[in-house]
Amino acid sequence: MRLGILTSGGDCAGLNAALRAVVHRAVDGYGWTVVGIEQGTRGLMDRPPSAREMDLDIFDGTLMRQGGTILGTTNKGDPFAFPMADGTLRDRSDEVIEGFRMLDLDALIGIGGDGSQTILRKLAQKGGFGLVTIPKTIDNDVAETEVAIGYDTAVQVATEALDRLQPTAASHSRVMVLEVMGRDAGHIALVSGIAGGADVILIPEIPWSIGCIARRIEKVRALGRNFALVVVAEAIRTEAGEPILQSAPGEATRYGGVGHYIGGRIAEATGAEVRVTVLGHIQRGGSPDARDRLMASAFGVHAVDLVAEGKFDRMVGWRAREVIDAAIADVIAAPRLVDLAGPVVRTARGLGICLGDD
Repeated sequence: MRLGILTSGGDCAGLNAALRAVVHRAVDGYGWTVVGIEQGTRGLMDRPPSAREMDLDIFDGTLMRQGGTILGTTNKGDPFAFPMADGTLRDRSDEVIEGFRMLDLDALIGIGGDGSQTILRKLAQKGGFGLVTIPKTIDNDVAETEVAIGYDTAVQVATEALDRLQPTAASHSRVMVLEVMGRDAGHIALVSGIAGGADVILIPEIPWSIGCIARRIEKVRALGRNFALVVVAEAIRTEAGEPILQSAPGEATRYGGVGHYIGGRIAEATGAEVRVTVLGHIQRGGSPDARDRLMASAFGVHAVDLVAEGKFDRMVGWRAREVIDAAIADVIAAPRLVDLAGPVVRTARGLGICLGDD
């Protein structure tokens, strides 16, 4: 068996731990050869394909502690609509499939979020090869699993940021606004906000009003506290429901700027001195925490076992303290948003945290 593996989409902590687990299980457990494909599906478009065999000797005990991915990754260039230099889009999926065959691979393990898994599944179906996927996204919005690689570390980073913002907020009697990632879902903002003692948490799933936020800050003042902490997910919209976007030359339009927008609205409504911190890619980098290393290891082992059993078109996941697997078709049907009736939201409301709604 020659097993291919790639990382796709945005990077995050824990990817190298997943690669380590796949190689250990495949090489040591089954005697297979593992081929690491570089730069995601983009590496399969190169001629010859950008790939290298991965042996146990590359895992010297330090790799699982490293952030990022040793294979590289990309979140640009859908091979079914690949952007060309002249501005046109070209279907290069046949090149990717040909690259897979040039490497003489028998199956593929792809590590990515729902967008990457959608593309990989289309490639597998068109190319007729076996695919198993591992969920990876700091947003934790992949369906059919309670957790994805990278999420827990991102929450820890955001929580630590709040721990550091609290004393400086108290020292200067300020409202501190922390903007965290969360393209479709507010899991990072909600959980880190609770853990970090936030007074206000704004997530994409709940429309907000400045009146609710102002009342919470005034209540904090009435209790004798001279500061407040506000956490906002990058994808929340204005009160009118408009997205807050930014763009740079040569890049697609993306979310950005909502922290400063909210900060300005709070200053206008309350007269408070406001400062804004945008964590951005700090949430993606750095060494993975223990839980991300554990999840990555469990997912990698189970993914290889699924390949050995011939169970393809499946994603590994975690549910009710067990490693499970689910149909990729179910995974990519819709993102996993915050459950507004779930225990985490109930906890936030029970603590008196303002979620933006009345």
